[in-house]
Amino acid sequence: MSLTDEQSKFYRQTLEITRKSIEELNAQIEEELAKVKDRLADLQAKKNAAKQVYDGACKFLGIENDLEKAEDTEA
Repeated sequence: MSLTDEQSKFYRQTLEITRKSIEELNAQIEEELAKVKDRLADLQAKKNAAKQVYDGACKFLGIENDLEKAEDTEA
């Protein structure tokens, strides 16, 4: 089946429009992933800081850090 010039033009325009849409969606996906990665890094930093405080409190009280023990068994 051979396409008319009008049909060919239509499909080429469709290709261009959908290509641009895909590129825009890819950019949006990358932006959202960057936000998620930043949020995860922030949460991890807060978790590490809290673990240091917890460890320090355990040392002051002279008790074993049960969080370290639990993490060792999880790993």
